[in-house]
Amino acid sequence: MTTEIRVAVVGLGKMGTPIAERILDAGYPLAVWNRTRSRAEPLEARGATVLGSAADAFIEADVCVTMVADDDALEAVAPEVLAGARPGTTLVDMSTVSVAASERVAERATAAGVEFLRSPVSGNPTVVRGGTLTLVVSGPEETARRLDGLLRSIGPKVFYVGEGERARVVKLALQVLVGGVTELLGEAVVLGESGGVERGRLLEVINASAVGSPLTGYKGEALLRDDYSATFTTAMMLKDVDLVLDLAEERRLALPFTRHLRGLLEGAIEGGHGDEDFMALYLALREAARESTGAGERR
Repeated sequence: MTTEIRVAVVGLGKMGTPIAERILDAGYPLAVWNRTRSRAEPLEARGATVLGSAADAFIEADVCVTMVADDDALEAVAPEVLAGARPGTTLVDMSTVSVAASERVAERATAAGVEFLRSPVSGNPTVVRGGTLTLVVSGPEETARRLDGLLRSIGPKVFYVGEGERARVVKLALQVLVGGVTELLGEAVVLGESGGVERGRLLEVINASAVGSPLTGYKGEALLRDDYSATFTTAMMLKDVDLVLDLAEERRLALPFTRHLRGLLEGAIEGGHGDEDFMALYLALREAARESTGAGERR
């Protein structure tokens, strides 16, 4: 059944496209825009309107969802979107960006008479399409309540965490855990394999134990297949860790493990794994172990 709220999605990358698909599936009238128009064509075939520019978003829609790669991309597209804004419309940004960039966009939205919800997400394209995405929301509470149905059509786990930029902080806190757990999973597998334990058996035990989680589950499945095709690249994880460390420095916080994780990600990128999934942290560990073993044998 078609809903009354008209929605636009700006940014049809790996996450924006499945988000748009779920909005369509829920029956919302949808308009889409992407700088590379070909990415919009599959959605057009399913009934979405393709916008001529990002500035047309609020001509067609009451709510515009943006999902872009980083601070620069958001601060480039947000003024375009807001240029066509009407009072009473709402901008919902689902990107992972810095608190500072989000604050600047919030100022522009307020000047344009537009409500601004920060709604970064936790998950990957498979999680979006599987209907288990987590959304963390901050901004005007009344607006968040009004759009709760739309947000839950994208992902059922919606957490309102307060006013302002709190959702950005929560998302960055989650990325500390996502990056850290993935690195530790890689270390555990390298250790187990060094002792002759079959990878599949070790992962089965890990996922059945107290430390098992959805993250270790789906990262473990990729490890079993030696599949490092990116759901989220090592380079993008480094970008997020840099956002964490920038915020920590601003708040005068010491995050020693996160700083060490940054070095590990950087090393994996230097080893040629920047465009692979960040589970390639395991590959970097395995390669280092093989080099160490080879050096020992030569001695």
